Amino acid sequence: MAGDQVTLLDLWASPFGMRVRIALAEKGVKYEYSEQDLRNKSALLLQMNPVHKKIPVLVHNGKPVCESLIIVQYIDEVWKDKAPLLPSDPYQRAQSRFWADFVDKKIYDIGRKIWTTKGEDLEAAKKDFIDCLKLLEGELGDKPYFGGDTIGYVDVALVPFYCWFYAYETIGNFNIEAECPKLIAYCKRCLQKESVSKSLQDPQKVCDFIVMLRKNLGVD
Repeated sequence: MAGDQVTLLDLWASPFGMRVRIALAEKGVKYEYSEQDLRNKSALLLQMNPVHKKIPVLVHNGKPVCESLIIVQYIDEVWKDKAPLLPSDPYQRAQSRFWADFVDKKIYDIGRKIWTTKGEDLEAAKKDFIDCLKLLEGELGDKPYFGGDTIGYVDVALVPFYCWFYAYETIGNFNIEAECPKLIAYCKRCLQKESVSKSLQDPQKVCDFIVMLRKNLGVD
């Protein structure tokens, strides 16, 4: 929509922010990017997300939309003339929302346990993480993307975590591709799309960031 003012309040390493960046890129929406320091939250962030005080926040013509999956749905509804992310069929839409919610509840939470724990807790988190990825592999099946032939809502929810996998592997001393080759092949296929490759961060840079966070937590 011409003349729209769109700003994304974000943090470079956030997989949740990467979701929004992919969605905006898929739709061809031009926006201003505002990097946030979560240790010293800006007045703008506190004003735009007074409830959770978290990123990402999409500010569209002065009005904030919060929570990454809600933002992606909003983008899909507002800029609906190009690259639909959610299917039109109500059942398929419900399924897409289910699996995106699964990614939110499982992939992020269990991944966090990998880099915030050690010993038996870390070993348990690694097993849970692979189990969840295998469930996603089963849902993907032989489709190019979760939504079928084109990138969609579940892909936008999941693929940003790919650039965090290297950190999980480094900290947990395991190999995701050895356990879930089909899912890693899928992630690499997604990266062939410019909307994805330009939105994701370098895995080594993300790993260095997470190792620093782990040290700050005193886990090592």
